[in-house]
Amino acid sequence: MSSIDANKKSREFLSVILFLQLVMSIATFLDMTVARQVIGFIYLTFIPGITLIKLLKIKIEDLAETILFAVGLSVASLMLIGFLINELTPLFGIQRPLSFIFLFPAINVFVLVCGVVAYLRGRNDSALSYEFKVENSLTAFLLLCIPILSVIGSITSGAYGDNRILLFTLIIIGTVFVVSVVSRKAVSSKLYPLVVFIIALSLVYHASLISDKLVHFGSDFPGEIFVQKIVERDGYWNPVGPYPSDLSVGRSYAMLSVTLLPTIYSIFLNLDSILVFKLFYSLLFAFVPVGLYVLWKNFVNEKFAFISAFLFASFQPFYGELLGLNKQMVGELFLVLLLIALLIKGKDKVARTVCLILFSFGLIVSHYGLAEIFLLFLTSVWILSLIIRGSSKSITFSFVMLFFVLTFTWYIFTSSSTVYSAFLHFAQSVYDKMGDIFNLRLREPEILRGLGIEQPPTIWNMISRVFAYATEFFILIGFIQLVMKGRTKNRFGKEFSLFILIAMLFLFALILVPGLSGIMGMTRFYNVLLLFVAPLCAIGADAIIKLIFKHQGESNKTLTLILVVLMGYFLFQTGFVYEVTESYSWSVPLSKHRMDLGRLYREFGYINAYSISGAQWLSNKTNVLTTTIYADRYSRLNELRAYGLIRAGSVAVLSNTTKVRSLGLVYLNPQNVIENVVYGKGSWNTSDLQLVSTMNVIYSNGGSEVYINRS
Repeated sequence: MSSIDANKKSREFLSVILFLQLVMSIATFLDMTVARQVIGFIYLTFIPGITLIKLLKIKIEDLAETILFAVGLSVASLMLIGFLINELTPLFGIQRPLSFIFLFPAINVFVLVCGVVAYLRGRNDSALSYEFKVENSLTAFLLLCIPILSVIGSITSGAYGDNRILLFTLIIIGTVFVVSVVSRKAVSSKLYPLVVFIIALSLVYHASLISDKLVHFGSDFPGEIFVQKIVERDGYWNPVGPYPSDLSVGRSYAMLSVTLLPTIYSIFLNLDSILVFKLFYSLLFAFVPVGLYVLWKNFVNEKFAFISAFLFASFQPFYGELLGLNKQMVGELFLVLLLIALLIKGKDKVARTVCLILFSFGLIVSHYGLAEIFLLFLTSVWILSLIIRGSSKSITFSFVMLFFVLTFTWYIFTSSSTVYSAFLHFAQSVYDKMGDIFNLRLREPEILRGLGIEQPPTIWNMISRVFAYATEFFILIGFIQLVMKGRTKNRFGKEFSLFILIAMLFLFALILVPGLSGIMGMTRFYNVLLLFVAPLCAIGADAIIKLIFKHQGESNKTLTLILVVLMGYFLFQTGFVYEVTESYSWSVPLSKHRMDLGRLYREFGYINAYSISGAQWLSNKTNVLTTTIYADRYSRLNELRAYGLIRAGSVAVLSNTTKVRSLGLVYLNPQNVIENVVYGKGSWNTSDLQLVSTMNVIYSNGGSEVYINRS
């Protein structure tokens, strides 16, 4: 490219940035519904990262990788900008730094400065334009209809109990996967990243949009909303934390991914943070399988990388439990980007260093558990590299020390060291259980189920486990083959092979060490380990076919075996089979109409309007800091935290022996009022709470009630 063409492209790039800023500003200041949210999200999520790619002259030849880096650099920059504004502006007497008047100009100035400097630096070799064939465009358009179908189906199922569109969508997703694997003519390998993104986005949206209200899927979504609402209400993120002695609050409060980042999106987009999490965090999470495909295709062929990404997205926690863990969703995105920046060669040293620093910061302030796991893996790989064959060029001592210092500096000096204290508490808990290493009762049910020890309740559960065991067996065979080949024919390279080795050893430790899996939960741990070991599934299946048929190279038999196993795995994991057969199901989007109110509320945190109104009335009409409040154990963790902003530790758990203080308040949720059941350490009929009959009702909406003890 000539210098004249390069300068022209730089001017065009700067002009596009200025135009986008103008469009975004108009949509924002005129508060144009939908336009403000859509344009604002695109601007915040992609433009800061794109300007950094141009500024750093990051050489990326792949569109998927460019988008991934743009998203990662943008999100990390937003958190860093928000943190700097939060810490610096109070020095000038500003009490509410996290407000539109400061965030809007700061982010725009950052983007503009990066764009101008990139222009002044002259010729830019980063690739931001790509060829796209006409036939690919038609296929891409058809693929983009799938998430739309998923959204419509989710809304229809949630509002009317009609899941037919969702069932049809899952059939289409499975069909697209099969066609993509068996036919290069129908779906080009160049479209694999888009297909992975479409499948991932459709799966997360089919669950997250089942309601516009809170659904925590058994995770910590209410706690994340609680800390975010505090920050947005105060307009300030206090590094000390609002409740220094409360570990459950402090762990989430220390994470900028659920405090500063959603606050920035919420303020910019004029959108409630719950919708920010549901709409936009789910979309960000859909980039994780895409990043894994980009990473894995450097070590296995494109088809195996695509199959592995589908396996990762098919695992039920991806569109279930993790949708209630927004900090882990963002953390996994940064973890994948760190692996790409570390293990894929060809990037400029300065650009790579900046990316590693920003992605490390993003991971550390997004999720403490993932950061600690990555630090363990990183340190282990560095040590093993030294032992096996000298130091690693990709993973250096300086980077290991940088990540270590950043991690523990952040966790010790934010939120009153609650993250660090929690780490010590979990470590002590595991140590205390080491004496009962042979006691199976100390293992999670998921471990016993995964080992085939637990008896399946129905024939359908047994068939489901057969497919799950097949994927586990393939992974094990793939790992054995990796070890047997050693360094001579190893397709993964030294560093990634060591990551896989550590991941498998960690998996064995989770099974053997009592209490270790309970730190995060076995399903969440397995989701993280799939980031490293998922490609072994396809490799293991290929090895089995070669062993049986003595055939070298990828064969139709290998693909047939993989497709049969993964399609069965997908249909059971999503709950499709359980819904069609009307069996016991854990899929809220597919089977909500068959679940009673109590199960939806207790297991999945499905909040209705009665609960929200009651919690908000209680918060608005009483001084929650000085009033003693009583509620059942689910209310204190769900709506009272998320919608009432009442700390769980400030709410006493109801029981049939509770003695309410004078002027104390008792909150009853719809389950207590309508179904007449109260849950504490046990369960009782609401009528067993004799205290209620002696108290006065001061609020009732037909579902939720509030009583006061005036005696």
